[in-house]
Amino acid sequence: MFQKLKSDYLSWIMLIGAFFLLLDIFFFNRGSIFSLIVAAGMIYLGRKWLPKMRGKLLFAAGIIFLAVNALNMLVIKFLFLALLGVYIYQYAQRKKHPDKITPIIHQAQKRSANIVAAKPLFQNRLFGGQKTPDHVYEWNDINIYNGFGDSVIDLSYTVLPKGESVIFIRSVMGKVTILVPYDIEISVHHSVLFGSVRIFDYEECALFNKLLTIHTEDYEHAKQKVKIFTSTMIGDIEVKRV
Repeated sequence: MFQKLKSDYLSWIMLIGAFFLLLDIFFFNRGSIFSLIVAAGMIYLGRKWLPKMRGKLLFAAGIIFLAVNALNMLVIKFLFLALLGVYIYQYAQRKKHPDKITPIIHQAQKRSANIVAAKPLFQNRLFGGQKTPDHVYEWNDINIYNGFGDSVIDLSYTVLPKGESVIFIRSVMGKVTILVPYDIEISVHHSVLFGSVRIFDYEECALFNKLLTIHTEDYEHAKQKVKIFTSTMIGDIEVKRV
């Protein structure tokens, strides 16, 4: 019951927050989206030029500019007050109706199916880069959200199964680098707001709001192949042979 209420609260908060966001953009602060994009661009270029001094200054300025613009938006103020109100209400409810712990007695049951939990290669992250190990590892399909940071996937240290393997990466800002052995065929579906693409001999720079679909010539008939989905606001993708 309590978990359902919690889910309902969050749904209403997100719905009203979206309303305040549209209200802020179209009526009170029309330049907010442009300001946020500029701040994100400053952060991305700053990270790219690190550890040079200009990179540090640009990165710090971008963080400050992003924080100032975000705090001035109605939706951020509403979300802060709404989450604080929900926390206070839930704290009061727990005082009135404390949780009861009931021991659970497990009885022997027939198992309808065998479930195996596989350890993922990556975890969802808001900040920070990730990469595959620098030694032999067991392959599992990748489906992650990596907010601000670079992702490096080296397929030369693993054995891909027969058929089609999948890599799915969503991010706000960062570079995706995928190293592919020469006997593996690939298909890339890439969506980007600002960035560049380099896939083997194919290269495009200064992309704006672009959707690309590229695959190698023998992809459809290959016994081992990788389908790559990437989506980012600001960032680059590079796929190369190793």
